[in-house]
Amino acid sequence: MRLATMTEDEARRVAVPTDEAGLGALRTERGNLPLDRLEVRASITGLVARTDLTQEFVNVHREPLEATYIFPLPDRAAVVRMAMTADERVVEAELQERGAAREAYDNAIAAGQRASIAEEERPDVFTMRVGNILPGERVSVQLSLVGPLAFEDGEATYRFPLVVAPRYIPGSVLDGGSVGDGFALDTDAVPDASRISPPVLLPGFPNPLRLSIDVDIDAAGLPLGDVRSSLHAVSKSENHLSVLPGDRANRDFVLRLAYGAGTQSLALAPDAEGDEGTYRLTVLPPAADAPPRAKDVVLLLDRSGSMGGWKMVAARRAAARIVDTLDAQDRFAVLSFDDRVETPESLGAGLSSGTDRNRYRAVEHLARVDARGGTELLEPLLQGLRVLGEDAGRDRVLVLVTDGQVGNEDQILRTVSTALRDVRVHTVGIDRAVNAGFLGRLAIAGGGRCELVESEDRLDEAMDHIHRRIGAPVVSGVTVAAEGLELLDGTRTPARLPDVFPGVPFVVAGRYRGPVAGALTVAGTTRDGRPWSATVPAERHDSTALSAVWARALLRDLEDQYVAGTTDTAPLEKRITGTSLRFGVLCRFTAFVAVDSRVVTDGDEPRRVTQPVETPQGWELPKAAPPPAMRPVSASMPAGMSTAAGGYPVPGPFAAPPMAMPPMAPPVPAPASAPGVLGGLQRKRAGRGSSRMFASRPSPAVEAAPAQQGVDVQELAAQEAARLRAAESRPEYERRELLEDLGSRLAALGVPALRELAEALTPQAISARPFADLWRYVLETLDRAAGTSAKPSRGAFWKR
Repeated sequence: MRLATMTEDEARRVAVPTDEAGLGALRTERGNLPLDRLEVRASITGLVARTDLTQEFVNVHREPLEATYIFPLPDRAAVVRMAMTADERVVEAELQERGAAREAYDNAIAAGQRASIAEEERPDVFTMRVGNILPGERVSVQLSLVGPLAFEDGEATYRFPLVVAPRYIPGSVLDGGSVGDGFALDTDAVPDASRISPPVLLPGFPNPLRLSIDVDIDAAGLPLGDVRSSLHAVSKSENHLSVLPGDRANRDFVLRLAYGAGTQSLALAPDAEGDEGTYRLTVLPPAADAPPRAKDVVLLLDRSGSMGGWKMVAARRAAARIVDTLDAQDRFAVLSFDDRVETPESLGAGLSSGTDRNRYRAVEHLARVDARGGTELLEPLLQGLRVLGEDAGRDRVLVLVTDGQVGNEDQILRTVSTALRDVRVHTVGIDRAVNAGFLGRLAIAGGGRCELVESEDRLDEAMDHIHRRIGAPVVSGVTVAAEGLELLDGTRTPARLPDVFPGVPFVVAGRYRGPVAGALTVAGTTRDGRPWSATVPAERHDSTALSAVWARALLRDLEDQYVAGTTDTAPLEKRITGTSLRFGVLCRFTAFVAVDSRVVTDGDEPRRVTQPVETPQGWELPKAAPPPAMRPVSASMPAGMSTAAGGYPVPGPFAAPPMAMPPMAPPVPAPASAPGVLGGLQRKRAGRGSSRMFASRPSPAVEAAPAQQGVDVQELAAQEAARLRAAESRPEYERRELLEDLGSRLAALGVPALRELAEALTPQAISARPFADLWRYVLETLDRAAGTSAKPSRGAFWKR
């Protein structure tokens, strides 16, 4: 990391602020951080968003400054323009091949000219460098983006990330200097780790920048219902929303718009010149009236250190609900992982039938999982694929529940891409600053869906979506045929045609040649083996956004092919670069560079500062020593790295790592025979047979599941009472989670003697009563069931 040094006078005058210092932060009497303002201006029209992002840098020093900022952007959005404004002059950036753009930038800085350059490191991680900012001067850089809104189940989502969260960097440290200005050391697994690891401000640092987000919404003829912001407080005025002043750039901005079902369409957008154009086909899924086929499911649960706190609670519950979607005809395996992989001892390492007993055992294992260690994701993915095997007679599904905070995305995709061709992969991303780019890439490669969960409030809704899609799709074996329309080979995106899932429109884009006429037909096979097809006639759309969105999607597909190494990379790199330059869309092999023609310095090397970012909301920097419930990494530690709580490798000079997880309380001891808690298991009848599913939202009244045979109520009650009493010193929010887990478990067990207690422990019931009274009531009821006290009056409790 490059840090600017203070003068001796500054060093004597500045006080070291223990509560405001950050990893990589520079603080002097004249100020500290170069990035002063972030402004997001979005215009949503139908299912397309155009966004202008303005980054304003200020130099508070006495010498010219070069500022580096590592920042996120929506992974599906196309960056189509960049402009730099300084001293009332606007300089339009030029999109160039990346090597040439870097050379132009370096030459401009050496010549004393202002310059800026924007480069893509990952589909959702970018680097901005702004050089030769004069003392006291402000320079702003504006990026223009266009991208599609995710749409499913009648709801569109606009997500704009605001912080690059710390990522686990595996591998051995490479010799030589780092290629970037971040804190992480480059490794053989992540050779550009220093380009995706911005320094992190410690919690409690004063708000380092002014953030403003404004969104204008035009439904474009679609029926617009409720519009809600998931993580930020906003003010609304008709169809305009603004984030309230003073908010921080420490989590994604997520806006959800209820649009209704939508319509089928085939939009053709001809180029301004020539006889080619871009098409975008949208087909609505048919009704799913047939039962899903038997399937093999491998569930991978990330239990690494970055999953600590609310994320681990949500991940356990999500995993438990996925298990409960299975039937006796299904087979499954559960693997929890950090830097090692574990399976439930009672189930073994292979596939187990989806019986009530086996599902119960799996959820018991999940309920005991806590965060620890580093995110070694590649090995559990490979192990999960081996467990699935090659049974062509069954649907093979892999579900990954994680925050995705790893740096070796390319290594993972390169290693597993071939094996994913016959496996459907669904990803569930849980975080307020989730690695959506990687999880989306993995799901696309596996022909599945990516569901993002940014809060516990969102979990029930998200798991309802996953439940509907974890089974067989409503249409598989999809093909697209043209009628009276010439489609250009090699331009279709996604390259692997996805199956059609319930509630999710089937969307394909590409290039065509010829007049605006014809139709496309989508065909496939339904769950019950019947043929299905839909023909959509073409309509003209004069929209430049259509080509940009398609180009961005194609570039992502080509970049993943490049990473996988399945074809000759030299011509592929040439094609990626050519596509990027032709359509004016930024990619890995190009960069936007802006150079002011005026000479403003004498050409000396400017002071260099790397902008620190905020600790993501919901994360906490760990203490110096690992808490009792966590185990540090013991293998594969890169040279020159140290380990802190949770086993997260960090640069040696720092006492605390640039990652975040709340300190975990020691696990509550339980008798060896105790069944534990079920992590939110809650069942309801789902029609005929033994099939069950999780309620999409908790119900105030619990419908009892079939009682488990052989349950000793007295022993169970005594064990649960002991468990709760051992946790009485914990914070209220942790004890509240224990009660929710207990209520869900009792509902799943269906024990008549404890039915009233299960009804009192639904999330709604817990929130409706004073917690101290509820805690006392639960202990009294368990004691009574265990035969150690008189039965309390239920009526007395409910009247309190």
